[in-house]
This record gives sequence, C-alpha cells and structure tokens, in this order.
Amino acid sequence: MKIAICPGSFDPVTLGHLDIIERAAGLFDRVVVLVMSNSAKNCAFSIDERIDLLKKCIKNPNIEIDTYSGLLVDYAKQKGAVAIVKGLRAVSDFDYEFQQALINKSLYPKIETVFLAANSDNMFLSSSMVKEVCRLDGDISPFVPKEILNDIIKRCKGDI
Repeated sequence: MKIAICPGSFDPVTLGHLDIIERAAGLFDRVVVLVMSNSAKNCAFSIDERIDLLKKCIKNPNIEIDTYSGLLVDYAKQKGAVAIVKGLRAVSDFDYEFQQALINKSLYPKIETVFLAANSDNMFLSSSMVKEVCRLDGDISPFVPKEILNDIIKRCKGDI
C-alpha cells in the first residue's frame, strides 16, 4: 500500500487544500492529512479544532486525519509513507518547499516529495487571506468548504 502525507497547518482548511488532498488521494492508496503546528504562524484555531474542521469536510475513506508535533520525516517513517505531497501556488512557494524537500530527503532518503500545482481557481488562496477577508467582512464562501463556513466566520468575528 502506497501511503502519502499531506502536511500543513490548515488554519483553516480551504478549497485549495481540499483540492490537493483529493488529487493526492487519486494518486496514492492512502493519504494522511497531517495537521502540524508552525511556530512562525499565529493560528486562529487549535490543533484539535483544525482536525474537527477537516473531519467535517473530508469523507473519503482513504483519507486519514492525524496530528504530529515532531519531525515530519519521523512521522513518515512510522507510517511507512513513500511520499509527502505539497501544493504549490506560485514560484515563491517552490523556493521554500524545495528547501524542505531537500532537508526531508537528507533526513530520510526513502521519502519523496511530490509537488502538485494548485488549480488555477485556487492559486491566490491562502488561509491567511481567508482570515483577513473574513475579518474585514468580505465574503469567504467561494474559498472555504460550506461545511465549515460558519465556524470560520464565528472565529474571525470573535464569536467563539
């Protein structure tokens, strides 16, 4: 069984994230969506809340949702994963992700990084942008799954 990991902070999950996750599920037997913390980000949702949001959106039985606080490659070894799947929106994403791929490969030579180009509808989309548009009373419904739209609006408006 070929297992891939789609890591990210998913704060919150967007339609761009879901597109990459579903496309990865078409390429691998099993996909683990791995919710991770990023010390460089100030998250609006806790890890448990982000997992709950993902569970509301993802119904594919070949996709698992998990969390891990250590090195991604250590998790990949534990799971027997063959690939890390990353979405790319722009060339600027590639610079950072390429560095990560090289580090991961040096730490765990058996892992491959697979880059999937964002769908043209989602090339501009980021969780940070979604939160900012929401905070400024913009319509985020074209950017996030309908199952979690109200959860995101409540958080960005400070209601929860």
